[in-house]
Amino acid sequence: MIEHHVDIATSDGAMNTFITHPEEGGPHPVIVFLMDAPGKREELHDMARRLGTAGYYVVLPNLYYRWEREFDFVTGTRGETRERMFELMSTLSDDMVASDTEVMLAHADSDPNADTANVGCVGYCMSGPFAFALAGMLPERIKAAASIYGVRLFGEGSPAHLAGKVKGELYFACAEFDDYAPKEMVDGLEAHLLTVSAPARVEWYPGTHHGFAFTLRPAYDKAAAERHWERILSLFARTLR
Repeated sequence: MIEHHVDIATSDGAMNTFITHPEEGGPHPVIVFLMDAPGKREELHDMARRLGTAGYYVVLPNLYYRWEREFDFVTGTRGETRERMFELMSTLSDDMVASDTEVMLAHADSDPNADTANVGCVGYCMSGPFAFALAGMLPERIKAAASIYGVRLFGEGSPAHLAGKVKGELYFACAEFDDYAPKEMVDGLEAHLLTVSAPARVEWYPGTHHGFAFTLRPAYDKAAAERHWERILSLFARTLR
């Protein structure tokens, strides 16, 4: 596997980004891996590596780069606080993430290892709705998007109004017990997706809690985490070719 830590220049500064892909057999379909609220960290680098070993060119940006170059609430080694995490979360918008994604894809366009004709994205928690939004804002580029226990998926401030513009395939993995994504929100999302005939699947993960895919979280559920890997790898294998 090849790994790079690169700064990608945007109009708002240098976006520090982790990129990984196989050594051979390229060019490889591109996966934009969007971080959750605690920040870009080694736990997510490992998850990006797992996607990379499956044959993908994975791009994991620090979405907080405009304000913090390094932020890792999971380890808290720099004194990161929950209050600061929520403050940083609130600064982000669908438009910002879409703009950053276009810059990331322009960077990948210049790399012979990347097949930017085939692009997918995945987001967790905070970034679940960003992945959803990208599919609607960049429908000609995003062929598949996965939201894993995403928040803000339906209702005021959500990207649900973009669902009718989506051309790629959508997948939503939802924890049974999730205060950030309650059942009524997910039910509303599923009903809305049907009304606009969006190519989507919403799947409940029984017995799980928010954060079940992260190995360092108390909510980690190995069986559910492996199911989510099966689902997203199947999604990308089916659509990015």
